[in-house]
Amino acid sequence: MIAKEGRVVLIPIVLICIIGTLINTYYSLKWLDYFNYFNYIFLLFSLYFFRNPKRQIIGDSDQMISPADGKIIQIIDVNDPDIGKAKQISIFLSVFNVHSQYVPVDCKVLSSVYHPGKFLIAYNHKTSTDNEQTVILFETRNKQKFKIKQIAGLIARRILNYMQQGKKHFKGDRLGFIRFGSRVEIIVPESSFDILVKNGDIVRSNITLIGEFKNC
Repeated sequence: MIAKEGRVVLIPIVLICIIGTLINTYYSLKWLDYFNYFNYIFLLFSLYFFRNPKRQIIGDSDQMISPADGKIIQIIDVNDPDIGKAKQISIFLSVFNVHSQYVPVDCKVLSSVYHPGKFLIAYNHKTSTDNEQTVILFETRNKQKFKIKQIAGLIARRILNYMQQGKKHFKGDRLGFIRFGSRVEIIVPESSFDILVKNGDIVRSNITLIGEFKNC
């Protein structure tokens, strides 16, 4: 299955490939051969990049699933203005990961704010504060707050976010999409959330447990 966000890239590439092939059929130009080879390779890469596999959502209502595919590259203590003392879990998405993001637990959107910024490589921890990003504040059914940050990287220049203030969502709903390499961060309250992942873990959206809220 291909993510709908890929249409804006895939449709033009397919058309270019068809036109290039038709022209080359009649004129057999050497430079057009290379041009067509490049376009077909880019088409195959784009089909792979924009894949959107269907997955069976796991866990109970209080257990948080990973909102994204990727690798855990940092877990640190932070003081968040909306949550207070918290843990920040950073997931790096390479160009080979699925780039759809999902709502990790049943919740309500309290706010969704876009912040312009730089386009540092997503593996750089400065991206957490310096890069272009969208920050979404959620509240669970048990009044626990948490945040998801979609962060653009060096190659990623387009953050798509579908969260609207006041709207309720279920675990596994589509949260958004980031095109071509990025970073997703989760901010959870330190005192009321048990983290079940560690630095270096490979996580997959909807099927990897990030942790669970306590005393719910």
